[in-house]
Amino acid sequence: MMTRFSACIEMLFVPETADIAERIPLARAAGFDLVEFWLWTNKDLDAIERALGETGVKLAGMVAEPFAELTRASDHNRFLAGLEKSRDVAIRLGAPILICQSGPLLEGVERARQHDDLLTAMARSAEVLAGSGVRLALEPLNDRVDHPGYYHTSTAEGLAIVDTVNRPEIGLTYDMYHSMVMDEDPEVVLAGGLDRIFHVHLADHPGRHQPGSGQLPIKQKLAWLEAQGYAGAVGLEFVPTGSTAAALEQMRGSLGP
Repeated sequence: MMTRFSACIEMLFVPETADIAERIPLARAAGFDLVEFWLWTNKDLDAIERALGETGVKLAGMVAEPFAELTRASDHNRFLAGLEKSRDVAIRLGAPILICQSGPLLEGVERARQHDDLLTAMARSAEVLAGSGVRLALEPLNDRVDHPGYYHTSTAEGLAIVDTVNRPEIGLTYDMYHSMVMDEDPEVVLAGGLDRIFHVHLADHPGRHQPGSGQLPIKQKLAWLEAQGYAGAVGLEFVPTGSTAAALEQMRGSLGP
């Protein structure tokens, strides 16, 4: 079974400590070599940098700020200015991946226009990241449970955007939970597309809790990803139903050795 799990410390080790930097040694003690988090502007970066250095844990990724309406061209400059800062923080902390979202489905704007504007945002982002070693991973989300009104719900559309941009800096974050909530089958939507997947997230459904708490065939789908050659990180982006230790124990029992 795939071993490159990354602990999302926005969701794991939360019951144990309110200090996000303190969650890094807790992740290390739980056996993680990788962690990830969401926003960087609301965090003590010095403390996080120290914790990463002291534990040897690597930062798998974080969110590219600010959140923006990438489906609206007039919001692109704001996002790109923030992307420059996010890139520099990623370099400082050693994170190879920045994750971004499309923003909302805009009322009164043709979907084709929104698609084109999102594509343009990704192409311009590639220029910001060129030569930095940092890559940007656009993330489809579900609009059925967690993100009503979100634009980018389709993995197929995301892969089409990545292919059109055709730059090594631009790929996708594939969130198995969001995808399967949208009734996508990973083995279908990712067939032939894994080279454009920079990062993976997972949680079970219903509830967005640890694998084994719901009904998704996560073990089978992770085994397929591994068999297809996916070698990136798999972020554990779920809400533990109890303690983090108990949730991880259930997950390991569900996924097997």
